[in-house]
Amino acid sequence: MKAYVFPGQGSQFEGMGKELYESNAQAKELFEQANESLGWRITDVMFLGTKEELTQTKVTQPAVFLESIIRAKIAGADFQPAAVAGHSLGEFTALAAAGALSFEAALLLVSQRAFAMQKACELAESTMAAVLGMEDAEVERICAAITEEMVVPANYNTPGQLVISGSKKGIELAVPLLEAAGAKRVVVLAVGGAFHSPFMKPAQDELSEAIQAAHIATPICPVYQNVHAQAVTDPELIRANLVAQLTSPVRWAQTIENMAAAGITEFVEVGGSGAVLRGMIRKINREILTSAL
Repeated sequence: MKAYVFPGQGSQFEGMGKELYESNAQAKELFEQANESLGWRITDVMFLGTKEELTQTKVTQPAVFLESIIRAKIAGADFQPAAVAGHSLGEFTALAAAGALSFEAALLLVSQRAFAMQKACELAESTMAAVLGMEDAEVERICAAITEEMVVPANYNTPGQLVISGSKKGIELAVPLLEAAGAKRVVVLAVGGAFHSPFMKPAQDELSEAIQAAHIATPICPVYQNVHAQAVTDPELIRANLVAQLTSPVRWAQTIENMAAAGITEFVEVGGSGAVLRGMIRKINREILTSAL
């Protein structure tokens, strides 16, 4: 069985979507629909913007969503998922691809999410760090031991790669503790803030009303959601998990393991470079086939 997976923030690249726009009439129509819905020409930044412009959260998230969902839509009848999943932002793309959210509803939610997260990032000095070569339980223990600052697990990406979020001071405290405890490497990430942590509570509060008001339909296939790595088809559970997602860790490794246990034998990454999630999946389970759309 084949599942489709959708990348999140970090998979953007200069000129993204330009080739699709110029070569496919349906893609061009969808991009122009997005420009109209957003009230500004996001395609100008996607096609011509600098790396710095593309890394602004308010641009990155709708841009990554658009490039991925349009690839899925123009695939037409060839897009036949047994299941879908998305990493962080990619969960919204997965829901749109599976028909749980309309193209426009998902785009507007993603845009609102991006602006809300950017505002939350400006309220406190916070950041993230990737911890490599350490058991999850040990990373969790060290995070919990830092009681004077907030530091929490944020992205369970692969065995031996867990990203943590926290205040800048908290991450500064965590790095030497993790290295002393045997982490192979700890890399502080160049991000705007502590995503998937309590620092995103203001964004969660702001976005919750929009998610509650959005029409969510039963998807055409199970959607594995980040907060618990389980398959969901019930619209109200999908809604609740979307709200929780902003302050909860992304359980990506567990998601792939659960999908493989359910019978998924091939994962197709849709959008971005087509290599970010595939690389993670190969580290989680080397026997699973991967490809890109």
